[in-house]
Amino acid sequence: MKKTYKLTIEGKKDLEKELEILKSKRSAATEKIAEAREFGDLKENSEYDVAREEQGLLETRIFEIEDILQNVEIIKSGDKSKVVIGSKVELKISEKTVAYSMVGPIEANPLEGKISNESPIGRALFGKKVGDKVVIVTPKGDMDYEIIRIC
Repeated sequence: MKKTYKLTIEGKKDLEKELEILKSKRSAATEKIAEAREFGDLKENSEYDVAREEQGLLETRIFEIEDILQNVEIIKSGDKSKVVIGSKVELKISEKTVAYSMVGPIEANPLEGKISNESPIGRALFGKKVGDKVVIVTPKGDMDYEIIRIC
């Protein structure tokens, strides 16, 4: 059975853009390998090794994205009563307010405010409602959050 990947519409579009960019880099990777071959003996040709490794990483990522896109399940969050994948959540921590988007693990990027439903914060928030208080264990200690808005 194939694994399905939960993505928002924006996440799917981002992956499609990345795939297009990566595919456009294929010819450049092939040219690098051809140029490196001209440097001589392939057994001791570090340029060739590097070019082949870069091509391998490129092809691996292309394959990975294609697999995700072929097995994607688009998240449609219409439920504003509780935190689910696709929700945008505003939390109050002490006197500070923070906002997160709950996404699947493929899209997670905490620096952009996108947290995975599988992360400690995501697991703690999942299924909670406005007004609920949540204690999340972090490396810096326990943090008390209050859900102030779900959209």
